[in-house]
Amino acid sequence: MSTFMAKKEEIKRDWYVIDATDKPLGRLAAKVAMILKGKHKPIYTPHVDTGDNVIIINADKVALTGKKLDDKFYYRHTSYPGGIKAVSYRRFLEENPEKAVQKAVWGMLPHNALGRKMIKKLRIYKGTEHPHEAQQPKPLSFDM
Repeated sequence: MSTFMAKKEEIKRDWYVIDATDKPLGRLAAKVAMILKGKHKPIYTPHVDTGDNVIIINADKVALTGKKLDDKFYYRHTSYPGGIKAVSYRRFLEENPEKAVQKAVWGMLPHNALGRKMIKKLRIYKGTEHPHEAQQPKPLSFDM
């Protein structure tokens, strides 16, 4: 008996919508990364993108536990000497919550060409409205 390997022609992709209201950011990102990878499917193959599309709504209402809003920082560098910039996560979530959620999910995906394909299937919106009604996304809820 040979090992099953999924082919990209055989993959059927579903659409899921997740409401991020009061969900812890790390647990939400872990669940979304699992769906983007396709690990919830029986046809999961590590070197093939078998995952589904995910829409996250209410990204501005995501929760951080403990004192992370003030103690956790987002760092970036300007590529100039001494050009490190630090922004507290409270300010980062206020200014662009979509990017904060995307960075959390990206941190849980493989950092290679396959991971870059997977992150393109993620759509994040600040409010409850999204333009993907034609894809008929299924609501996905999970207890945290």
